[in-house]
Amino acid sequence: MSLKIRKGVPLIDQHDRNGMWGGKFGGNYIPETLKKPIDDLEKLFSKLRKDKKFIEERDYYFKNYVGSPTPFIRLDNLTDYLGGAQVWAKVVSENPGTAHKIYSCIVHCLIAKRSGKRYVCTDTGAGMQGKNLAMVAKKFGLKCKIFMGIRDIERQQKNVIVMKKYGAEVVPVTSGSQTLVDAVSECMRYWVANCDSVHMVIGSTVGPCIFVKISGYSTSQISRELKVQLFEEFGKIPSKLKLLNCVGGGSSAYGFWSEFIDYDKNQIELIGVEAGGSKKSKLHAAPLSNNSKLGILHGAKAYCIQDSDGQIGETESLSSGLDYPSVSPLHCFLKDTGRARYTSATDEEALNAYKLVSEMENISPSLEPSHAFATAISLAPKLSKDTVICVDSCGHSLKDSEIIKSKLGFYTE
Repeated sequence: MSLKIRKGVPLIDQHDRNGMWGGKFGGNYIPETLKKPIDDLEKLFSKLRKDKKFIEERDYYFKNYVGSPTPFIRLDNLTDYLGGAQVWAKVVSENPGTAHKIYSCIVHCLIAKRSGKRYVCTDTGAGMQGKNLAMVAKKFGLKCKIFMGIRDIERQQKNVIVMKKYGAEVVPVTSGSQTLVDAVSECMRYWVANCDSVHMVIGSTVGPCIFVKISGYSTSQISRELKVQLFEEFGKIPSKLKLLNCVGGGSSAYGFWSEFIDYDKNQIELIGVEAGGSKKSKLHAAPLSNNSKLGILHGAKAYCIQDSDGQIGETESLSSGLDYPSVSPLHCFLKDTGRARYTSATDEEALNAYKLVSEMENISPSLEPSHAFATAISLAPKLSKDTVICVDSCGHSLKDSEIIKSKLGFYTE
């Protein structure tokens, strides 16, 4: 079956009655006990998307709490150094949560309040989702519980300190690989047992269909801003535009691309960069660019890294936020329709990209967007000067300062 994207319809709404994109990706693979809570959430979200007061509230907090729009800047020194294409950045990390996660945290907390729930829970890997939800939950007067793998707690201590500062309870996850995949599992188990009083916030465009939709709806703010900024800067959408984004679960990439999916791919190319892991290891966190097979994880069908028995396989990445064995069904759909292409960058390439960008420009990308910068650095010299490469710098490196210092011997803030 040939998969096609419907023009003029947001991609988050292009699923069938079973929550599947292209009849192949996504769905609601959930226990019976969650059917009613998820049905209720679907009905409420469908109503709120058309609610003028809800939209005004969302936009108020995006403008006055997040500080939208975030900067769109030309990286002059990097462009001159590389030659070829112009390199630009959408510096989403300039918001108070220093990551794109703040958009979905605001929307989820508004939904929680509308549904009369006083508690929110989430998973986190790099700690950005946890930090942002802790901040926003405190702003809205909600109690917050955050599930985080022990390995990630150790390598993301700065964000853990911030979560606790904002009053969140951080629950260490000791099962499995003790990383993001296990944090998501534990968070879902907790929600199954407490869904009457707790609203669950999934940190990316993964999970049952409704959570994919809420996350994508929220982060689309990034591309709405970028579209306006492109017109302000160039007077039009450039005829040769490449939008590069790191891809783990895939929420920042979908948000960065959302407004541009209907454009011809010969004009606007969407490039997702996954975590290729270390050059010294065979392990990675790049299911799309390594031809992984379809599997079911955390309530959805998508491409998953699997072992020879079909079980979810081990992953490896220096970047906690990309260290996940699956990916959003939206990105699976974009790959199979040919609208986006996916590649990967290694740990070493991401570190080198961080070093070059942070030394040359007044931005300091975290290890997640450093993967996208690595691909931009590779592409730019091969392209014409009228080509515009734009990278979503979706996270700040402060959380990675100890890792970067241990690997490079210094840290540039």
